[in-house]
Parts: sequence; structure tokens; C-alpha cells
Amino acid sequence: MDVRTAVEARVGSGEVHGAAWLVDRAGDVTVGAAGTGAPDTIFRISSVTKPVVAVLAMQLVDEGLLSLDDPVDRLLPELAGRRVLRSPDAPIDDTVLAERPVTVRDVLEFRLGLGMDFTGPFPGTVLGALAERGLPAGPPAPQAAPGPDEWMRIVGSVPLSHQPGARWLYNTGAQVLGVLVARAAGRPLPELLAERLLDPLGMTDTGFHVPPDQRGRFGRQWLGPEVYDEPDGQWSTPPAFPDAASGLVSTVADLHAFAASLRTADPVIRTARHGEHGDGEGWGLGIGVKVTDLPDGRHAGSYGWDGGLGSTWWTDPVTDTIAILLTTDAWTSAEPTPVFTDFWRAAFR
Repeated sequence: MDVRTAVEARVGSGEVHGAAWLVDRAGDVTVGAAGTGAPDTIFRISSVTKPVVAVLAMQLVDEGLLSLDDPVDRLLPELAGRRVLRSPDAPIDDTVLAERPVTVRDVLEFRLGLGMDFTGPFPGTVLGALAERGLPAGPPAPQAAPGPDEWMRIVGSVPLSHQPGARWLYNTGAQVLGVLVARAAGRPLPELLAERLLDPLGMTDTGFHVPPDQRGRFGRQWLGPEVYDEPDGQWSTPPAFPDAASGLVSTVADLHAFAASLRTADPVIRTARHGEHGDGEGWGLGIGVKVTDLPDGRHAGSYGWDGGLGSTWWTDPVTDTIAILLTTDAWTSAEPTPVFTDFWRAAFR
């Protein structure tokens, strides 16, 4: 089955309202769209935001503005002198001192001690406490969070769930990374990202909101049978908190420009220090890495990430294949919906 047939079948069945895709096999590029999507449609890419901001962070590391093994205390004093839950399910006030400071590497590797534990109850003690203080966990909602300084103040008001470096926990590390890079460079994250990455790569449709003159290319977002967000909704105005974990919108062309730029990038961006955190899954410095060959055709060493609002980008360096699929429909569980598994099998055949 080819990519077009695979995606159009899922759109035709009603599983997906709209989709656009791009597959680049060693420079042979095919692009398509189905349903309410068009090749230039702007989509909410949710967690595919994470590797984009991670590459920005690695630029600052290369320039010496950040050092991977330095504590974050100077730039993120809210995380200095941390206390840690005595055990992950302990009450919020049953804590011990952190054994060491949180480092830049911990933040990039999602081992800073804060985040979603996919093996435990949700939201858990610490994320539950953050929700009570105004930082709810759930689908991306750009207009719901306060600005970066207040966001960090709230994060600093709770203990860590685990000792720094001890455990991979999802999502919060990317949010903290966005504040870290902005403070390191002395610039708001949207300006910094545009100046150093988006503009040089020609990613003109990528950002933390969709301007009014482009909203005709920006459709509804679906969560199951319900509309989660309208074109004039959460992404229609600049957010107070530019969320480096899930806040970006983009297009298949823009993400292709980003992915193509990494073909010759320093491998540390995509493969360093990856560790397994699931079936065949690893995590490098802010980016997903496959640690085994997968039945869908992706080889060990493939890198990229998926977004729960319905997006995926992976590059397989073994076959030099870049595959991007953006849709209007969120995943309804931690497992990918069938359109994604069909797409990967067709793209990486």
C-alpha cells in the first residue's frame, strides 16, 4: 500500500477529518493531502514542538551560552535547592533533599525529576499539586498558562517526583527547556526561535499562534467526536506561556525543512545518550530515538517524535527517509491511531 492510499483510506472511513503528508526518500519528495487538509494547511503539531526547541537549545550549547553538565540554578533559581518526594506516591510534604542539582542535560533528557510517569497513576502527587496551583495537565491549551516567570514560580513551589537524573518523565522537561533557553539568551522564546531557527530555514508558517491573515489555512482540531479547538480558538493569539513542549503550529513543508537540516547535523542532537523508556523507544537530547528495528520499517537510530494532537515526524538515517504526517485528529490513547501505523508502514517500506 502506498502512502496516499493508506491515508485516504483512513480519511474515507471517517477516522480522520483532514491530513497532509510529505515523504522524502533520499531527495525524492512526494506530498499529498486528504479530507479537510491541503498540502499547505497549518496544523497544531503538539509534541513535535519538543525536538524543534531542543535543536535551538543545542545551538546555545554549541555557542557556550549553555553547558550540558552545568546546574540550571543560575538561570532557573526556582529549581535550586530542590526537595524530592521520599517516594513517588508519598504525600506532597513527605520529602528529602535533592542529592544533586538539576543540570541542563537532565532537562534535555527529561530526567530533571518532574513530568508524566507513563508507568504510574495519572496525574500523580506532583502533577496533581501543580494542577491545583493552576498548571493543569491535559491536552495542549496555550491560553491556559501564566507567563514564564509565574509558571516557573509555581513549578518551584512543589517538590520533584524523583531525584535528578534518576528517572525519565515526560513533557515537563520540554516546558522547562523553553524557559531555560529564553533566559540563557535574554530573549523571549518566540523571538529567539524565529531568529535562530525558523527564519534561517524558511519555516515561515511555524510559530506559537496563527496570524489572522493565515487563518483560512488553519482548520478545526478534533478530540474524538468533539471539536477541541476552532481556528479562532487557543492558537489564534500569542500565548502568555510559549509552550516548548506542545505549543507550535506548522506545515509539512516547514517540518521538512527542519528535518532536512538535521541530515548533516552533529549526531549529538539526535542520538547521544539515548536510553530505553518503552518498547523500542529511546530519548536523546530532546528528541526520540528508536533503539531497535521496528516492524513498520523504521530502523534502530531513526529519530523524530509524535504529537498527541495528531502529528508525526521521523527520519530513518539507514534509508535516508524523512516521513511527516499532520492530521486534524488527536490520538485517543497512548497508542497511535491506525492512520499513523499505516502511514509508517507505507512511508518506510
